[in-house]
Amino acid sequence: MRTTVRVALPALLVSLALVACGGKRENEPPVATPSVTLNKDRVPIDSVVTLTYKFVVAADAKFDADYWVFMHVLDTDGEQMWTDDHQPPTPTTQWKPGQTIEYTRTIFVPNYPYIGEAKIRLGLYDLQSGKRLPLNAPEASRREYLVGKFQILASSENIFLMYKEGWHPAEVDPKNPQNQWAWTKKTATISFKNPKKDSTLYLQYDARVDLFNPPQQVTLKIGDNEIAAFAADSKAPKILTYPVTAAQLGPNDSADLVFDIDKTFKPGGTDPRELGIRVFHVYIEPK
Repeated sequence: MRTTVRVALPALLVSLALVACGGKRENEPPVATPSVTLNKDRVPIDSVVTLTYKFVVAADAKFDADYWVFMHVLDTDGEQMWTDDHQPPTPTTQWKPGQTIEYTRTIFVPNYPYIGEAKIRLGLYDLQSGKRLPLNAPEASRREYLVGKFQILASSENIFLMYKEGWHPAEVDPKNPQNQWAWTKKTATISFKNPKKDSTLYLQYDARVDLFNPPQQVTLKIGDNEIAAFAADSKAPKILTYPVTAAQLGPNDSADLVFDIDKTFKPGGTDPRELGIRVFHVYIEPK
């Protein structure tokens, strides 16, 4: 005799969901209460934003591995625009019950073709297995939690930068079109409308540290005023921040930011270019 077993569809779907998440969710209490806050709630494309991540660790929390934080920014249709996945400065295996973990990260807003409200989703996951941990926040999808919203504005809200002499043509990562950069020559100039007030200069760059010992030295000037000097010692994209006073910007309606690199190199082969450092973003933010 053949026996027919009927399983209610909702129960089956719940079971599959539990398996997909790697266990029985009802037996796994939240390990922390997360939040993400921005230093401004209206953020233009190509501008800089500072995010403050905060996790209030649960009283009975235990961590069996060093989990990563994933942070996804989505448009109103639920399409993912960009991410800020990272390892927290304090590994999760060092998080203590009842402890508050808080840190900031400064990032450039990618040039994604969207203006409007954006939602922030966050979670903790194991890089090897993909396992996600339960958190105490509104769940949007499979242990991905809604932790904030902000407005994305057009890049026209920013001070317009004109890349003048000393720059090679811009390049784009074919695997990620949002990732763009331009190489400097030995000297490179960016011109912009002078805000005539104290400002902050943000610069994201990397360099061929394998070719220089000691590393290249970079000086930033506006007119006769030296804004900053640094050793180009980062092989991964790095953000530098420098204050710029109204006096350093000068009295003219426009200002020229000049990059002066002490040493350059040539890639060789069929590439005859003289290269200094690779610049991903420059941003001037009036205070």
